[in-house]
Amino acid sequence: MKVCSTRAQLAEALAASEGSRSLVMTMGALHDGHAQLLKAGRAAADVLVASVYVNPLQFGPNEDFERYPRPVEADLAVLEREGVDIAFLPTDGEVYPREPLVRIDPGPVATILEGATRPGHFAGVLQIVHKVFNLVRPDVTFFGQKDAQQLALVKTMVADLNMDVDVRAVPIKRDADGLALSSRNAYLSASEREQALALPRALQAGMDAARGGAAAGEVLAVAHDALAAAEGVTVDYVRLVDPETFVDLEAAATGKGLLVAAIYVGPTRLIDNMEVTVQ
Repeated sequence: MKVCSTRAQLAEALAASEGSRSLVMTMGALHDGHAQLLKAGRAAADVLVASVYVNPLQFGPNEDFERYPRPVEADLAVLEREGVDIAFLPTDGEVYPREPLVRIDPGPVATILEGATRPGHFAGVLQIVHKVFNLVRPDVTFFGQKDAQQLALVKTMVADLNMDVDVRAVPIKRDADGLALSSRNAYLSASEREQALALPRALQAGMDAARGGAAAGEVLAVAHDALAAAEGVTVDYVRLVDPETFVDLEAAATGKGLLVAAIYVGPTRLIDNMEVTVQ
């Protein structure tokens, strides 16, 4: 595995590689969910490139940028184990040699749900994604379904800007208890982790209601009420949205939807989602 910390080193490593390229972008603190992304990337192309970078532009002033876990050696071991050919671990100065003057405008979808709670977050996400796409020039790239709104915005950017890359989703990886894998799970105490299970359980309750024939409005109410009643949980939002536009589904809507939710357990903010089909 070639480890690159500068754009010049990355360009040299890419020039020496042959064949199709896949890209997996991460912020490190790698877990089995990231491993699933890397496995998909390994299977999809001749050359697998992975980036590890905690992007400051996607963190708000009161978020966890400074304390976000950065276990570099452990991350490199995961990348090596999963067959990464080129690992890109740049510094802030290498990525942003100066304050960016040209910015990506993610549009109206970036102002709702996650975007409403985290203003500017998706602009920062698309800024780094666009930049790394330009540096790597991948044929295919993989993003996790857990960050569903991010995935939708990346797909929209690629389509609207005619970027020549195939964006593919990888299903959410969960622990045996149902909690979606996340680097932020490490912040949870044992009791907080138990409380956090209210999130997947509430979404599952909504999914079960949909399978039982409940209308869209009832599906949303079931999931919302389950979370609202959960001990130790502060609800940020629970919504049933169109999977592509993230516009709220009408109470009588039918077809595919995405139950999305965000909660706080103590100071830790967690997100999750599940697909539902309402009749």
